Amino acid sequence: MKTQSFIPPSRTLMGPGPSDVSSRVLDAMARPTIGHLDPIFIKMMDEVKALIQYAFQTKNELTYAISAPGMAGMECCFANLVEEKDKVIICKNGFFGERMKENVERYGGIPIMVEDEWGKKIDINKVEEALKENEDAKIVAFVHAETSTGVKSDPKSLTKLAHDYDCLSIVDTVTGLAGIPLLVDEWEIDAIYSGTQKCLSASPGLSPISFSNKAKEKIKNRKTKVKSWFHDLNLIMSYWEGEGARSYHHTAPINALYGLHEALLILSEEGIENSWKRHLDNHILLRDGLENIGINFLVNEDDRLPQLNTIFIPDGVQDAETRSRLLNEYNLEIGAGLGTLAGKVWRIGLMGHSSNENNIDHCLKSLSEVI
Repeated sequence: MKTQSFIPPSRTLMGPGPSDVSSRVLDAMARPTIGHLDPIFIKMMDEVKALIQYAFQTKNELTYAISAPGMAGMECCFANLVEEKDKVIICKNGFFGERMKENVERYGGIPIMVEDEWGKKIDINKVEEALKENEDAKIVAFVHAETSTGVKSDPKSLTKLAHDYDCLSIVDTVTGLAGIPLLVDEWEIDAIYSGTQKCLSASPGLSPISFSNKAKEKIKNRKTKVKSWFHDLNLIMSYWEGEGARSYHHTAPINALYGLHEALLILSEEGIENSWKRHLDNHILLRDGLENIGINFLVNEDDRLPQLNTIFIPDGVQDAETRSRLLNEYNLEIGAGLGTLAGKVWRIGLMGHSSNENNIDHCLKSLSEVI
């Protein structure tokens, strides 16, 4: 078999991720590769760190990008903050709460599950009840923007509740960052992770992450070594923190970091509050158009993510066949349902560079013709 260079088709990406990547970011990734300890690259790392701090709205020193996708950001948080027999309250109202549970178990902790129906927001009263019943709990973990359902939670209230019971908070904002309001310092979030392929519209493969001083102290004062060598922040700190020379930890994905730098620069040029507003304004346009063709949403409006729209598949419409036609005839990607919602819903992303009026018009027109 003769293998040739791979030339992908040009798609409009309106699924749950990745989102469209702008030409600016793609051009940045094509720039010459230099060494990961080159002083020029170290300077760019400092800029990436400052730009991630801006996106998270934090001054946390321990803020950087893990050299792996968002799920590695999740694992890094649990690997560093969970020790043997630690009780962790996990809020599960979708697919990714279950992954948190898996991480806690693998690192020797004890998950205490607080479950809500898929498509419903986290019930803070249930969380408090779990904390009262488990006075020795160490951490409260929850998803800010649940990608599987399109529902948002209240990080400010949940983190305050965690602190009231002497717990740290771990927050998944893989789909949330730059799409909805997030104030890490003001809300006193202890550990938070995201991904580059959603509302930041960089290529997949990096995970922005940030830890408070309180979380950092817990990591430094662990009774046992972090079980993951790659995710041990005591080692990684020496590569991402400090001025001048950095200690070698791993070979960073240099060109991917060029792309993230450019994507974060685009965000800073737009302004974080303008980005939040754009995602909301475009959601309203999409919502009105979908409702006009008789399509309803899973999540009630107050709890809905503007950047991830979960809609019921109309009666009599075939799920996989419709998505296949959209992809092959219209070059439009939308997402299927996960878990208990498989075959019942579609997920339409309006994230980052994909969140614009042209894409909304294309999506509505294509859906109308296919269904």
